[in-house]
Amino acid sequence: MHVVLAGGGTAGHIEPALALADALRRQDPTVGITALGTERGLETRLVPERGYQLELIPAVPLPRKPTPELITVPGRLRGTIKATEQILERTKADCVVGFGGYVALPAYLAAKRAGVPIVVHEANARPGLANKIGSRYAHGVAVSTPDSKLRGARYIGIPLRRSIATLKREQLRPEARAAFGLSPNLPTLLVSGGSQGARRLNEVVQQAVPHLQRAGIQVLHAVGPKNDMPHVQDMPGMPPYVPVPYVDRMDLAYAAADMMLCRAGAMTVAELSAVGLPAAYVPLPIGNGEQRLNAQPVVKAGGGLLVDDAELTPEWIHGNVLPVLADQRKLYDMARAAAEFGRANADELLVGMVYEAIAARGQG
Repeated sequence: MHVVLAGGGTAGHIEPALALADALRRQDPTVGITALGTERGLETRLVPERGYQLELIPAVPLPRKPTPELITVPGRLRGTIKATEQILERTKADCVVGFGGYVALPAYLAAKRAGVPIVVHEANARPGLANKIGSRYAHGVAVSTPDSKLRGARYIGIPLRRSIATLKREQLRPEARAAFGLSPNLPTLLVSGGSQGARRLNEVVQQAVPHLQRAGIQVLHAVGPKNDMPHVQDMPGMPPYVPVPYVDRMDLAYAAADMMLCRAGAMTVAELSAVGLPAAYVPLPIGNGEQRLNAQPVVKAGGGLLVDDAELTPEWIHGNVLPVLADQRKLYDMARAAAEFGRANADELLVGMVYEAIAARGQG
């Protein structure tokens, strides 16, 4: 069996594809896996690091919405579709699984021409153009949110790294807090704005930290590698405030925390839900509003809070985050609601959909 994965460009497309690749290999170590990518995407580093074959195809950027520029796409796609067809033929592909982004649309169109079954995975609440088109030809469509508008969508969540999907926060907590220099027993707030949206969160959190410390809350703050590290004033007898440039073991950070303040990217929402970590989500105030849509279902389920970027202030944190961290029952209820909403086995469910697509082709 050989599966071709089309999920290049950003980590939001690549990480779920690699999680699926890992799950396929766990089930059948002999399965062949080829990832499609472009020379400009993160996949040129991430895919080889994980030990998978990468084939590069020409990039054809797609407009986010139907525009006059869309008319020029078919002409620019022809060469890329042909190159992708050759990869499908050379690898004797049994299934193409697409995750959106630049490489997904040519992969879908090449697979359709070659008669190769297609499975689509959409990580965002608002699907992109490639997956909207791909879903028309797909045997199976998997989505990360229960109210997706894609036709025939099956809600499975987002395939996650095993270190996250199998995380037991309570068991790892003592080791995690020790690793970051945190107190073993104090309520803990984790803060991270990701790569794009950290600066504003950093500014507000640094103002809020003294109030949190005085209330008995310790803070682990991933500032972001491109941002200035905050000056930490030594406050003897107060709970720790631990700023770090970045965290390369998010499983440890999640285990150390009781709650998180963060943006609402699809991967972030999926990971926090899967591990049962309540969060205060602050959607990025740019783009098409998809981050708010990503967070709304888990917030509605009781597993988080939601606040507009413009409304995030030290006072908001004091009035909304602090009462949760100070109430063990409230924390427990929110953590349980997040975990009940989350899907930690999306990788295995997606493997099942791949096998279904291949079996359907055989029956046809």
